Amino acid sequence: MLTGFGQRLRAFIPQPLHAGNREIWTACVGVLLGLAVTEAVCRYLPGGGPALVASMGASALLAFALPSSPLAQPWAMIGGNVLSALVGLACAAVFPHTGLAAGMAVALSIAAMFLLRCLHPPGGALAMAMVLTPASHGAAFIAGPVLANAVLLTLLADAFNRQLRRGRFQPLSPAPSAHRTADPLPGERIGFSPEDLDRALDEHGELLDIRREDLLGVFRSAEWHAYHRRFGQVRCLDIMARDVVSVHEDTPLAEVWTRLALHKVKALPVVDGENRLRGIVTVHDILLGGQGHAFAPSLSVRQGDEPVSVVMTAEVRSVTPAQSIADLAGLFSDGGLHHLPVIDGERRVVGMISQSDLVAALFKVHL
Repeated sequence: MLTGFGQRLRAFIPQPLHAGNREIWTACVGVLLGLAVTEAVCRYLPGGGPALVASMGASALLAFALPSSPLAQPWAMIGGNVLSALVGLACAAVFPHTGLAAGMAVALSIAAMFLLRCLHPPGGALAMAMVLTPASHGAAFIAGPVLANAVLLTLLADAFNRQLRRGRFQPLSPAPSAHRTADPLPGERIGFSPEDLDRALDEHGELLDIRREDLLGVFRSAEWHAYHRRFGQVRCLDIMARDVVSVHEDTPLAEVWTRLALHKVKALPVVDGENRLRGIVTVHDILLGGQGHAFAPSLSVRQGDEPVSVVMTAEVRSVTPAQSIADLAGLFSDGGLHHLPVIDGERRVVGMISQSDLVAALFKVHL
């Protein structure tokens, strides 16, 4: 008996929040600025109504403390508040009993918000306020403070969160394929898919206060951490090619092509006189003229005295010898890369890693 009671008590102990001190203080500052500016602007609204609606305190909490929540998105913020106020006003006029009117107002506002996909918890409080104080809350109140507060607070929260690169006020677009095809990214072809997540959410049945895209991102991150735990002990140093064939920026393209063919490789790092990484050149660059260059109709066009700097890619992704091979999977699969230079602290090229090197390493790890 006591054991069961103790277990019930433990349910009241809150789970730790995965939010750093910076995130907490950012949310507090955002709420302070958002409500202060909203009040300063809305105090000049015609009609003499209140400058701030009380439920906007809860709206501000969602918008600044939980910006990624579906309940805090612009349509939920504006539509949920205005819709709930309208429902509350209608219930106050139809139902004479205050308790019945309040219950109907909150219940119907929830149903309406679900129907129009603008669920916003502060809307329930606003619907009840319309019933409890009908004398001071009318159509002008909805068209004035409610709408103005909701719109202005939404705009302020959107600007604030975008400036600090937090939250998801804008729709997430899927990462483009490196080959510009409709196929899923390689990293998404094995393991669970977005469709699997949709089925799991349908089976769960309950509403979760997290966007589907964010939940998918959390699961992908968890997969990466699990992968890193399994393969993190193998470093780039262990699998890289050390006898690196490289070229200088002024090396003629004809010589670059000869080295590519002689060593049967498809990419060469471009270095300066002190072996520091300056770029990378691939067979693709020579045949197609490199990034930002026009298509070359024949290979002979690029087999002259032109320096490799004409077609090389200057902005190169690279890794360090101490990095885990877990860091390579996303770069090679979804990032569309085929070769990665390995550089030391002074950007000197000390090795090269290809997709084949990673595949061989993963095969050996599984043995």
